[in-house]
Amino acid sequence: MDKPKNKNFANTASRISSIASSVMDLHVRIALQEVDREKRRLISGAIFITIGGILLLLVLVCIHIIFYLNLSKLNNWATEYNLLLIIFVDLFLAGLSLKLGGKLTKGPYLPQTFEGLGKTTKAVLGKK
Repeated sequence: MDKPKNKNFANTASRISSIASSVMDLHVRIALQEVDREKRRLISGAIFITIGGILLLLVLVCIHIIFYLNLSKLNNWATEYNLLLIIFVDLFLAGLSLKLGGKLTKGPYLPQTFEGLGKTTKAVLGKK
């Protein structure tokens, strides 16, 4: 009885990997079409986003250091508790940022993108 189960698992794994492969190919082709349409805008935007991200990271590190030093002066807590407070504030801000970013990424996309996502969803769910 072990052989039919292994064969069935192998067929399922093969099917899932082929679906994943075709989905990746489809999304890569669509992404390349979107990039080809507006290369200059996308490249300039990516450069400015990278610069902004690096500068923001440096600012955040400085803010964390200042916040930690102020917490150490204001209370008599152990170092771990001060760091935990900073971590919880960071988690809250990260969650807020992810929520806002998710809403902002809803935008106009190529019709092929939605068509490909629909086909992918149908293939994964096994619908025709």
